[in-house]
Amino acid sequence: MRFITPFLALLSYVSMSPAVDGQHQHDALTEQQLGIVHFPISCNARVQKQFEKGVALLHSFAFDTAEATFRQVAQDDPRCAMAHWGIATTFSRWAGPDDKQRKRGWEEIEIAKSLHAPTARERGYIAAEEAIYAHPEKKDDKRGEKYLQAMKRLYRRYPDDHEAAALYALALEESDRDDDPTHAKRKQAAPILEKLFLIEPQHPGVAHYLIHTYDVPGMAGLGLPAARRYAQIAPAAPHALHMPSHIFARLGMWREDTDSNLASIAASRSAAATHMGDEGHQYHAMEFLVYAYLQSGREQEARRVIDDVKTLPKMNNMYNTDFDPNISAQVEYSASYVMELHHWKDAVALPSLTDNEDGDSSLTYKARAIGAARLGDLQTAKLNLASIQTLHQNLLKKKQMGAANAVDEDSRVVQAWIDHAQSKNDAALELLRPIAAKDHGLFATDGDTPAHEMMGDILLDMNRPEVALEEYETELKVSPNRFNSVYGAGHAAEMENHAEKAAIYYRQLVATCASGDSTRPELAHAREFLSTLARN
Repeated sequence: MRFITPFLALLSYVSMSPAVDGQHQHDALTEQQLGIVHFPISCNARVQKQFEKGVALLHSFAFDTAEATFRQVAQDDPRCAMAHWGIATTFSRWAGPDDKQRKRGWEEIEIAKSLHAPTARERGYIAAEEAIYAHPEKKDDKRGEKYLQAMKRLYRRYPDDHEAAALYALALEESDRDDDPTHAKRKQAAPILEKLFLIEPQHPGVAHYLIHTYDVPGMAGLGLPAARRYAQIAPAAPHALHMPSHIFARLGMWREDTDSNLASIAASRSAAATHMGDEGHQYHAMEFLVYAYLQSGREQEARRVIDDVKTLPKMNNMYNTDFDPNISAQVEYSASYVMELHHWKDAVALPSLTDNEDGDSSLTYKARAIGAARLGDLQTAKLNLASIQTLHQNLLKKKQMGAANAVDEDSRVVQAWIDHAQSKNDAALELLRPIAAKDHGLFATDGDTPAHEMMGDILLDMNRPEVALEEYETELKVSPNRFNSVYGAGHAAEMENHAEKAAIYYRQLVATCASGDSTRPELAHAREFLSTLARN
């Protein structure tokens, strides 16, 4: 969903095994499949390994399977307070717990507290989770900060506890602010994790959290060792197979990105077969897969993924919230496909799959409006802009502020293209500049186009290639090897009669798409330019 947030045709749909077989395969998961975790607790010795398996699953965000594992621990040792700590942790996912999850988490923490964990260390872990879930009925924007401080105390009190160190580092990374260009919290987390990475090279959480820590422009290259290692540590966890692609995509490494997500999708479908409950992870992997295909000249494969999504069985999303991941995926992937390929007529013809109460609807309206504006059909563009504005008001009334803000940004993007179509180019660029200032790169299909790239396109239309080139190159700093920005930079340099610079970008584009079968006109132009240059 946009607002929280081997190729499919070659993957056979796995048959559902009986539940008893699923439980057997779940229990059979080994350290070689999930990684190695050492987390000593005071519970009955017979549940120690099972508890550590739950923690390993938790570190790879296999939340549903981790919850089932911790519940088994609680059943096998009813006095184990840390089992209920474990259950509670599984309700705090990427976007943080919603009201329902917070209530469930608090119920588990209350049980954990009532069992009076015998060690101060264990009580410290439970107290940290209590900061997330206490008073679930109350709105408290400080929960994350309270948890961070609790984990900081635990980390300092028990410096040899690698679990406390890893979870504290994750809390630091999660508290990093997008509007902090220094990424101070990430830079605090990194040395903690790098030290652990040397000591515990098979620990799933350490590799995973290093990837998250470096998952921003300017830092992604530092995450390559962890990215290349994580999938080997936990090959049974769908998220562990996907997560390296965050680094690969940040660096424009599309082949590695593709391979990572194909493996993740296969593991997700295996999870469906064994009733592990983690099959919903495949949608996140497909977001990256479709995007990587589109950047590397493999449009037919991207199209087949989008078509295959329609055939998938109903499943929960990986966030354990109420939205339908299938419908959301169809909206996002379809909008991205037509926008990336500049299929403006197809963009105008996109069907509505969601209503005007769903933030994802804005992606369809935006694609239609931009497609229409690019074709000179201002009436259609303005009608879709009006739909976006109505959706924005609906979301404000429902107090869905994250979605409302994103939709409001969509309306400004659409207005910019309408302005450009009306030759109000200064107004168009002014609308896009503040959006471009927040650009952190694009590497998955979310229906968006980077603002720097859009400004470059508009500037080329204005016959200002020298300024357009600056915009494309600025985008390539945060979205390396992005097809349309690479081509745009080459085309701008060509218009400026900088043949050698144009050739550098065109060679990059051709090399990136060498394994594809693209018929995109941009790629054909790049090849023709290089051929002509070689002849001369």
